[in-house]
Amino acid sequence: MTPRIPLLRTELRISVRAGESARVHASGGLAARRTGPDAVHLIGTAATPLGGDELDITVEVGPGARLVLRSVAASIALPGAATVSSSARWHFEVGAGGFLDVDLEPMVVAGGARHRVRSTVAFAGDAAIRLRERVQIGRAGERDGGWRGDLIADVDGVPLLRHRLELGAGGVTDDALASARALDSELVYPDDRPAAVLGAGAVRVPLAAGGSLFTGVAGALPVPGRAGTWSGAGRSTAVSVG
Repeated sequence: MTPRIPLLRTELRISVRAGESARVHASGGLAARRTGPDAVHLIGTAATPLGGDELDITVEVGPGARLVLRSVAASIALPGAATVSSSARWHFEVGAGGFLDVDLEPMVVAGGARHRVRSTVAFAGDAAIRLRERVQIGRAGERDGGWRGDLIADVDGVPLLRHRLELGAGGVTDDALASARALDSELVYPDDRPAAVLGAGAVRVPLAAGGSLFTGVAGALPVPGRAGTWSGAGRSTAVSVG
């Protein structure tokens, strides 16, 4: 069987060492720009992901280094002419005493599209991380997009988290009447806050090996600056290292 060739393959690698500016290597539909001493913003250079596209992103934060990763705009997953499915693989590594804060703009999965994400995180026990992900199924008037995300995190080589969520069409919880179409998820380490229910569809749970996971699901993501679902109550705004 001939291997399937992606419509567009995007590869991005960001590497940071203590006392140095981030190094960026990019090809395909995604680029990155240094926007501060410890900050990098992701920038779309092509309409991706379309059905058939593959994204492969690696972020490496060396011992004692710091990185704040943001994006300039939301991403939209669209169906392609040959297939409706696209995929992204994210890999994060943080060395001893390192700091990583990832809070990208939402992924919007358009009607008819299917997008899968696999994120792996490996970090030292004295590192600090914050990894936030937001997803919205459908643009205005659309409900039939589908998304699946796997989050795999290890600390000092020991499993911290194995987590899978599905939203929208094709998901195990899909329901034409009342299924969730939006997700706000945040992994924080270290974090010693207790478990808490933080509104309808929102909960923060401590993890056995340390840290916490916040998960909020609803029909739509809250509008920034407006009171609404979750109201930011469950999330951390910062993590730090000593």
